Amino acid sequence: MKGFDAQIGQALGVDPDLLDLAREVRAGIAGDVAAVDEISRMNTGKVLQAFAVAGLGEHHFGGATGYGYDDVGRERLENAFAAAFGAEAALVRMQMASGTHALSCVLFGILRPGDTMVSACGAPYDTMTTVIGCGARVHRGSLAEFGVGYREAAPAEDGGPDLPGIARASEAARLVLVQRSRGYSWRRSLSVDDIREICSCVKAANPEAIVFVDNCYGEFTEDMEPTAVGADIAAGSLIKNAGGGVAPCGGYIVGKRDYVEMAAERLNAPGLGSHCGPSLGFTRDLALGLFLAPLITGEALAGSIFAGAFLSRLGFEVSPMPGEQRHDIVLAVKLGSPDNLSAFCRAVQQSSPIDSGVTPEPAPMPGYDDQVIMAAGAFTQGASIELSADAPLRPPYTVYLQGGLIRHQVEFAMLRFAQCLRRNQRQRS
Repeated sequence: MKGFDAQIGQALGVDPDLLDLAREVRAGIAGDVAAVDEISRMNTGKVLQAFAVAGLGEHHFGGATGYGYDDVGRERLENAFAAAFGAEAALVRMQMASGTHALSCVLFGILRPGDTMVSACGAPYDTMTTVIGCGARVHRGSLAEFGVGYREAAPAEDGGPDLPGIARASEAARLVLVQRSRGYSWRRSLSVDDIREICSCVKAANPEAIVFVDNCYGEFTEDMEPTAVGADIAAGSLIKNAGGGVAPCGGYIVGKRDYVEMAAERLNAPGLGSHCGPSLGFTRDLALGLFLAPLITGEALAGSIFAGAFLSRLGFEVSPMPGEQRHDIVLAVKLGSPDNLSAFCRAVQQSSPIDSGVTPEPAPMPGYDDQVIMAAGAFTQGASIELSADAPLRPPYTVYLQGGLIRHQVEFAMLRFAQCLRRNQRQRS
C-alpha cells in the first residue's frame, strides 16, 4: 500500500509524512465510514422499491416537448420520487434552475398577502433572505414586498432547535421553514429526529401551520426523509444529493399533494400546475441520478468524514467534529485568514477534473451580501454534490466543503491544502 501512496504523493507533490497522516486518518475513521455505507445500502433498497412501485420502463425515456402534456415518463419518475421520500406526491422538473428556485416556488405557491412565515432555526441561507425579503435590503419581488410577514426562532445554545421558541413563533404562522443544512453559519445541521420533533411541536402549537423543509444537502444522509416523519412539504436541488451527480439541472418538491400542486402552479401558471413542463428526453438522466443518489451521497459523506478528521489533525476547528453523526454533506472549517481560505479553495480546484488550472478569486455573487470565493471543477455547473468549496469573505473565514462523487478526490484535495500550508510556512520562515 505504501508503494501506491508513494505514487500518489509524487503525482500530487505531497510530502511522505502527510501521506502517513492520511493513512492514519483513514484507519481512524473506518467505523464511521462503515456506518455511512450501511445507510447507503438501506437507501438503495428503498429507492429500488420506489422504482418498482412507480413502474418506470425504458419505453418511458423518450420524453415530451412543447407543453409537456401527457408525459408518462415524467409522471412515473415523480411517483418514484414520492415513494422514495415517503410523500404523497412529487414535482421533479428541469425547469427549476436551482434549489433556491424550488424553495421559492413552494413559498410563493403557498403563502398569501397577510400570511406570516417563521424560520425555525435562525436566519436562512443567504440566497433565501432575498426571496423572503429579510436581508439588508428588501429585494424587488420578495415575499416582504407582497405583504408576507416574517420572523425567526433562534437556535438553542447547542445549535439545535429551540422547541419552546419554535412553538411560540408558530402560533400565528401560516408556514414554518426548517432549513436542514447549516447554510453559511456554524450551527449544526438538523437530523431527521430534530425535524420530527419540530413538526410535532409546530402542530401542537398551531395545527393549521404548514411545515416546509429545505432539504438541500441532506437527502439520503439518513435512512428516512423529512416528509416521512411529519413535514408537509420539502424541496431541494437535483444538482445536489438527489440527482446523484447525473442530473444536468433541475429541482424537486415532495409532500402533500395539494401543497405540491400549489408549488407547481407557481412554477408554471394557475390552472396548468403539474400538467405541463416537458422532460425533453432527460427522464433517463434524472431517473439514473435518483438510483445513484444513495451511493453518491455516501461517497460525499465518506470524503467529508476524512476531511474533518484530517483538518482537525492539522489544528483547524471543524463542524461536524470527528466522530459526530452527519445529517448533511457539508463540512464547515474555520480557516482563520484570507490566505488560508484562498489556499483551501485553490487545493479543491486543483483536485477537480474540470478547470483544474483555474485560480479561484473572491467576487460579488447574486443573492449574497459579501464577496464569495468558490472552487468547483464540476461536470455540471454549480453541482455541489460534486466536490466544491465556497465561503463568504468575512471573519473567521469559514469555508464550507461539500460533495465529492468519489471519496478519494476529497482526500487528494486535503493533501494538496496541507502541502500548500507547509510551503507557505517555509516561505515565511
